Amino acid sequence: MSGDKMHINWYPGHMKKTIELMQKNLKLVDVAVELLDARIPISSRNPQIDQIIAEKPRVIALNKSDLADSAVTLQWIRFFKSVGINTIPIDSLNGSGLDSLMNEIEIVTKPKMDALILRGIRKRSIRAMIVGIPNVGKSSLINRLTGKKSAKTGDKPGVTKGKQWVKIRGNIELLDMPGVLWPKFEDEEVALRLAYTGSIKDEVLDIETIALKLIEHLCLYFPDYIKERYKIDSIFETALENMEAIARRRGCILSGSRIDYARVANIILDEFRSGQIGKITLEIPVLSERY
Repeated sequence: MSGDKMHINWYPGHMKKTIELMQKNLKLVDVAVELLDARIPISSRNPQIDQIIAEKPRVIALNKSDLADSAVTLQWIRFFKSVGINTIPIDSLNGSGLDSLMNEIEIVTKPKMDALILRGIRKRSIRAMIVGIPNVGKSSLINRLTGKKSAKTGDKPGVTKGKQWVKIRGNIELLDMPGVLWPKFEDEEVALRLAYTGSIKDEVLDIETIALKLIEHLCLYFPDYIKERYKIDSIFETALENMEAIARRRGCILSGSRIDYARVANIILDEFRSGQIGKITLEIPVLSERY
């Protein structure tokens, strides 16, 4: 176990190709649907997307909103609206919010579609590009919209490997793109939040240290959730003590009464990611956000 500063870098070659693919195909679409994790709306944004999309109409979909604090999600919706981007909270797994998302896509593209008709161009489908970081739920969203498994899904980042056009309900076609992370993380906290939520492959991380950092954060800002979930009477002074207390409550003990740190780390991360610890949003909007 280590509390040293972490350096997380993950930029597989296919992600560089995806950036180039997005730039090449942007001219084909009418609107970009940017899918963010409602628990980390800023950390789950690829800062390269703004430059790539440029002036193209955009809709933000805050996915996994069922796992986030609903009051904070409303703050994010107001925040994004203040910078000119309409935002819809959704849950791609159960389908909530998808009708609103489809309506918003039609609203933001109406000026362009009307202009095409005035120029004598026959009415065609709205073409949308879906973009987002790995494991944010793009494939699940497409499958829900089409009612079939048109895109591969998985609980590991980077399942979608290439572009594909998918016809969905109504008059909308989606260009699905693989998830894209940026070359390196300048902010350690951003990297940690991506790790907490599973947007970076667990295989490239020190899971025990990631879980320790998460417990440190949750015990500081959400102590009641930790006490309730793990039946702990009080929060200890250090993250390691709290992690070991959780290990004892969950029976993560090796021979000789040693703590099984790997097992308890996986329990903590799995239960946070699935919302079992509580509906938790790790970021709140502030004036200094990257916009």
